[in-house]
Amino acid sequence: MFFEFRFWKYLFNRNELIGSLKDSNMRGFEKRVWLVAILGVLLFALRDIWGMHTEGLTTLFVGGFEDTFVIARATSLIGAIIWSILYMAFHFFGIAFLLHKITNIELSKAAVIQLFVVALLLMEKAFVFFLYAIAGYTTDFSLLSFGPLAATFLDSEFFTYFFNELTLITGLIIAIQFHFLRAFSEMSARNLFIILIVIQLILALFTAGIQVLPIETWIEGGQAV
Repeated sequence: MFFEFRFWKYLFNRNELIGSLKDSNMRGFEKRVWLVAILGVLLFALRDIWGMHTEGLTTLFVGGFEDTFVIARATSLIGAIIWSILYMAFHFFGIAFLLHKITNIELSKAAVIQLFVVALLLMEKAFVFFLYAIAGYTTDFSLLSFGPLAATFLDSEFFTYFFNELTLITGLIIAIQFHFLRAFSEMSARNLFIILIVIQLILALFTAGIQVLPIETWIEGGQAV
């Protein structure tokens, strides 16, 4: 017996999805994976074309280096596309494999919930990008995160970026993962919930660490001040 995977239907009706996965075989899932992947690449590309987080390249244009500016923008766009693929692949394949190993849930079922996770992360980025496009400028912090609040009260750049990774979507992701995985895993609810929180905290710590590293200085061969 088969059932057709419908992204929006099962995003808001996960109980039906859980029941269908237990009793039937799924089809149409690969098409949704490719659709989310294509939309994700387009989103990252659009953000880069608009100029999000590429403000440093403006100095090349102002300085009269038009050819260098064009090459730099093209390189930046290619980099954004590559990063979008790596970003989505990590959250889809990487986290699904991790959950599969930790909870003993089938990898195919872990991939289903991670498709929703990737889509939610992309929706968050699209929403923030929309707000920045209306305002006409960007910041390093998401309006849906604790980053702006942390920047107000903390002097530590690391912790500011750490709290910037903890957003409303992060809480929603944990809730969706918990609801879905609990139906297929024999792990206790308490341990599962703790594991899901720890995974998000580790990802936030790793991202914050990358943000504060003077990577550009290292590439240029200089020394951090």
